[in-house]
Amino acid sequence: MRVLLIGANGYLGRFVADRLLADPAVQLTALGRGDDADVRFDLASGSPGALTRFLDAVHPGVVINCAGATRGGARELTRHNTVAVATVCEALRRSGCGARLVQIGCGAEYGPSQPGSSTAEDAVPRPGGPYGVSKLAATELVLGSGLDAVVLRVFSPAGPGTPAGSPLGRLAEAMRRAMQSGDGELKLTGLGAQRDFIDVRDVARAVHAASLSAAQGVINIGSGRAVRLRDAAAVLARVAGYGGALHELDGPPGPLRPSIGHPRADSDHVMHATHAVHSAHAGQSAPVVYPYPDGCGSWQQADVRTARDRLGWRPRINLEESLGDIWMEAACRI
Repeated sequence: MRVLLIGANGYLGRFVADRLLADPAVQLTALGRGDDADVRFDLASGSPGALTRFLDAVHPGVVINCAGATRGGARELTRHNTVAVATVCEALRRSGCGARLVQIGCGAEYGPSQPGSSTAEDAVPRPGGPYGVSKLAATELVLGSGLDAVVLRVFSPAGPGTPAGSPLGRLAEAMRRAMQSGDGELKLTGLGAQRDFIDVRDVARAVHAASLSAAQGVINIGSGRAVRLRDAAAVLARVAGYGGALHELDGPPGPLRPSIGHPRADSDHVMHATHAVHSAHAGQSAPVVYPYPDGCGSWQQADVRTARDRLGWRPRINLEESLGDIWMEAACRI
């Protein structure tokens, strides 16, 4: 099977590439903007005609699009997440290769959901920010293209390679700084948000399964379980061996305890979920507050039954292992 992977050098794309390269039946070609791509091509500025000519020459059986942007203004997000996908769809329509398209979507397309609920694929999307809007527009382009296509809505990816600017990345970096400087206390704020974290290696397995399947439409990829960020912070401290005290400034009184159990349906911080980590000293200013970046409010949990039924896929890697890998990468910066 010849596979064209777009965005192979990105956070998810690297693990998808590793997964595909481990399959001896796959012949992989990488297309992207970086020098390490087999073929350099910018989807946001390149023409559908040029991409069509390349598709006709390579003749892939599957095209996987992991490319996109997670940061920037509305214009940049639209270029890299929506216009780029329009280029892919138009090129595939013009090409004679007949390739199947696997598009990577995201849970942010759904927007905020009711605490305690699981979001299924038939939920009405109401994205809460420009990133989710740009990804939802891409999904609609794929679904309306008439192609043999599937969109995998990936919820909150975690594990090795997690960006330092993400909520879990910030937690790990703050803990690294505290351990490096010998701080015996960390002040945390805005950890009431609950997210469905899924390991990037499990995401790669889902992409591989989708490329081999005949499934079409939208399929959620998540763990099926929401975890509160304060619980993730406590487990990260245990994994890291951080012996200091963790105090959440805007949460319930008392120290954070390292347990990740079943989700709770209480709705603190419903529309004001924020995230920050800062080491505490007497007289030090209050922590800087960072908004949770996906526009999904206080709660998000995926209904993953479709992935199980149509892809034969289930998550294998638990959050504690993902957090351990995040910490190992952070610790290497000491």
